[in-house]
Amino acid sequence: QVQLVESGGGLVQPGGSLRLSCEASGSIFSRAGMTWYRQCPGKQREWVAGISGAGATNYADSVKGRFTISRDSAKNTVYLQMNSLKPEDTAVYYCMTMWAGSPAYWGQGTQVTVSS
Repeated sequence: QVQLVESGGGLVQPGGSLRLSCEASGSIFSRAGMTWYRQCPGKQREWVAGISGAGATNYADSVKGRFTISRDSAKNTVYLQMNSLKPEDTAVYYCMTMWAGSPAYWGQGTQVTVSS
């Protein structure tokens, strides 16, 4: 069984920073890609950033240049460093992993609120 646990969310002022963490446990494929999504109230979940098992990264245009995804494979943990936060970044942030033949595994989410 795979479990993903996000942490690091909170309340931050516009222009501030937060670092989210997602720790994976269980039968994780060591080279699985990891992805961050977010969901605002009343909106669909949207893709934010992803990192492959080899370390290649991709970002949504809305966060490019402000967010950085990274991973520590030894700790089975993926991070999302969020800088220059804006009110429109307010959402519940989820991490997800999957690999060939597996279902998608999701964490429970962590709330990020950007407000003055």
